[in-house]
Amino acid sequence: MGRMLSALSDRSRELGPARLAEQDGNWRSGMDEDYVYWLVLDCPGKSVNTIGRDVLTELSRHIDHIVDQKPAAVVIRSGKPAGFAAGADINQFKDASTGDIRGMLKEGHLVLDRLADLNCKTIAIVHGHCLGGGLELALACDMRIAVSDATLGFPEVMLGLHPGLGGTYRSTMIADPVEAMTMMLTGKSMRAKKAKSIGLVDAVVEERHVASAVTAALRGELGSKSGGIKSQAFGFKPARSLAARQMRKKTAEKAPKSTYPAPYKLIDLWEEHGGSPRSMQEAELQSFAELIESETSRNLVRVFFLREKMRGLRTGKSGVKHVHVIGAGAMGGEIAAWAAKQGFRVTLGDVALKPMGKAIKSAARMLEKVLKDPIKVRDALDRLMPDVDNLGVSRADIVIEAVPEKLDLKRRIYADVEPRLKEGAILATNTSALPLPDLAEGLADPSRFVGLHFFNPVSRMQLIEIVSHDKVSDETRDMATNFAVELSRLPAPVASAPGFLVNRALLPYMAEALIMVDEGIPKERIDARAEAFGMPMGPVELNDQVGLDVALDVATSLRERLGGSFPETPAWLRQMVEKGQLGRKSGEGLYEYDEKSKPKKRPVDALKDDSKDDPNLTDRLILPMLNAIVASMREGVITDEEIIDGAMIFGTGFAPFRGGPLHYARKRGVDDIVAKLDALKEKHGARFTPDAGWDLLRN
Repeated sequence: MGRMLSALSDRSRELGPARLAEQDGNWRSGMDEDYVYWLVLDCPGKSVNTIGRDVLTELSRHIDHIVDQKPAAVVIRSGKPAGFAAGADINQFKDASTGDIRGMLKEGHLVLDRLADLNCKTIAIVHGHCLGGGLELALACDMRIAVSDATLGFPEVMLGLHPGLGGTYRSTMIADPVEAMTMMLTGKSMRAKKAKSIGLVDAVVEERHVASAVTAALRGELGSKSGGIKSQAFGFKPARSLAARQMRKKTAEKAPKSTYPAPYKLIDLWEEHGGSPRSMQEAELQSFAELIESETSRNLVRVFFLREKMRGLRTGKSGVKHVHVIGAGAMGGEIAAWAAKQGFRVTLGDVALKPMGKAIKSAARMLEKVLKDPIKVRDALDRLMPDVDNLGVSRADIVIEAVPEKLDLKRRIYADVEPRLKEGAILATNTSALPLPDLAEGLADPSRFVGLHFFNPVSRMQLIEIVSHDKVSDETRDMATNFAVELSRLPAPVASAPGFLVNRALLPYMAEALIMVDEGIPKERIDARAEAFGMPMGPVELNDQVGLDVALDVATSLRERLGGSFPETPAWLRQMVEKGQLGRKSGEGLYEYDEKSKPKKRPVDALKDDSKDDPNLTDRLILPMLNAIVASMREGVITDEEIIDGAMIFGTGFAPFRGGPLHYARKRGVDDIVAKLDALKEKHGARFTPDAGWDLLRN
């Protein structure tokens, strides 16, 4: 039955007579026997549609033709399998001035206003991704019919912006205003059924029923909805002001106004102008143009391009169809589950049944949370097969070892696995600390061995470090990189070195926090300073989150390999580990945890200590991280500054609004940072000695 439903849902998209029309720029068009004008967006040379100036200029010409032809209706949809449109073309904003951007937006508004004002009925049919400018195009139509696989959203807040082509006022007029505002404020996408329930779309159908749905819309059998009573209520400013206060409070829990102004400007916009579409349109134009010139937006747009660059490291298809994971612990289980979620056939091996059962249960929970569709969850679990005897090794295209960080254990596994690898298959390790040359000793063909360092939790952390050694082949490295992108993850190529890049940079940050705790500085203040800088979690809580036993092991390993440059761990930490106080997973660590595994923290404002006014606390945490990064550059672990910034953002959550650690360092000034490190060295010790790698940033 599942295969039958899949076959039905995979039917070719209904494009009307436009299917047969010649491409005219970004659009194809045609009139059917019911005098319906079909307009299909199909940007040439792209896998997804984006809404750029050229798309809207050509749409305006089609509207001229529609006005002359006077059809019964207009249907707009996408010719791309991936979806309706991925949003605005960000490239057009890259080097444009505020005046240019405002001019482009004004032109875009005029085109979409013309579409909205057409005398005939206009229907947008959306499938797949319908985001940002694509959703704004759909909202300018009278009706929206969503194919069941559609996801709709406004991700602009992720770029430090809000919708700029009429989305702020059209969405709040058409849909439930609070739901529409929540969508814009969070940047989260919404599935088709949910979008229908809030009035954003008028119908949800399977692809095979699209033509019938268009006919029903023409006959008036699909009633177009508006925001209804809620829209009317929020037409009055007192009601909007009440809701706006709650929105500001909730937004402040996630994003401070000082560093993320966009959501607050959106709330102000709606509160002040939400009762008048024309007033809100003008205010939207001005607000968007101001935001795109902000430091936050420029840096978040930079992050967007960092992501694209990392995806662009892919050289082709990996050829991987079958993945075998050895080790059903927390990491191995998540790697296997994520690979199954992405469509790979996966076998998961372990020497014991108990961790296997736990891994499958955890996989089911993760897949339910991520996929939110029982059929998709079932299909993913069908692709994930427990394999106690490791029979999948001989069938797999890639074997990923994810067992505890013990050199002898890993070597024994490789000795068993390597002779069983099929031709063309590669062996990968998820080690986070052990040198790959040491692991590769004894392999008959080390050229097929590579590091794939995932980050925990795999379902949320986007980075995979692709770890090389001197004997790995280019083919193996490329295959691993391509596979990482196929997992919907971002590859960062690094050489084998202590801690690679991310752990090498992150551990000094975590270690300095422990030294501060040892000095008597309240842990809540330490975490608050890091979070104020923009880190997603303070370093004290991060130690607990990672597990104090794991943090101790990795720190010990790095200290052995890096020598005196890595700070000593306080003796009490080892004692805590020996007592089983391991952090969040044991319910007690540096913090105590409640029944929901949340740390019990004292209010920072209530703390009374000498460190309250210490201006150096933030630099003591952040600068050792930057120092380790430039050391990695100097040592050749990784030399591409943009990939470094991307790896740190996507692997650690380093303050995205700062554009990455090296971008932040250049912006702040290398000389200023080196001087501050020298001052900290004078006061706190040799661990703050500026690395010679800072000279690389002076060139």
